[in-house]
Amino acid sequence: MAPAPKPDILAAFEAAKGFMPTGEGLALYAAAVEAGRLGLPLLEVGTYCGRSTILLADAARAAGVTALTVDHHRGSEEQQPGWEYHDPSTVDPELGLMDTLPTFRRTLHRAGLEEHVVALVGRSPQVAKVWGTPLGLVFVDGGHTDEHANADYEGWAPHVAEGGLLVIHDVFPDPADEFTGQAPYRVYLRALASGAFTEVSATDSLRVLRRTGDGI
Repeated sequence: MAPAPKPDILAAFEAAKGFMPTGEGLALYAAAVEAGRLGLPLLEVGTYCGRSTILLADAARAAGVTALTVDHHRGSEEQQPGWEYHDPSTVDPELGLMDTLPTFRRTLHRAGLEEHVVALVGRSPQVAKVWGTPLGLVFVDGGHTDEHANADYEGWAPHVAEGGLLVIHDVFPDPADEFTGQAPYRVYLRALASGAFTEVSATDSLRVLRRTGDGI
């Protein structure tokens, strides 16, 4: 049976602002628990308000490792004013710009997980360029354009340790099902074609791959 979060953690996840369905969250949690056994940090690209971070942080806490989450907190394309996924409560009233960092911090505080997470506030490619530590898990859930999705993959996939997991969200093979574009699906295909990653599981739009070879 796959490991599952305790009821209070699951409740905190479901109460947090965000878009990940519970079924995919449970699959992410199980992957994080497995990856935590490598004794390496778990990293997420695309924090938003911390919904999925709760699950990574709890798995990291249990494994005695650190969860890291990367985001500039200005919102991705589909979260800007005028788009379907825009949330006016995440706009800084003084600047008139998206700022999800305060909501994220409240999310972690309410879940009692602040001390188990390092928030890296900046653009993913810039952070990846200065990162030098192997990672047990990389969860790619950032921007959904080809430019951003490929940059996230190219920046972070090289840091996935042998036996570590690469998790990709919003993988929609059928164009009729996608709602923010198929860039994550193309990155998923790229990872498989590289020979460096082998698929472990698929839960709705969440794909879990294991590093079984070199390269990206």
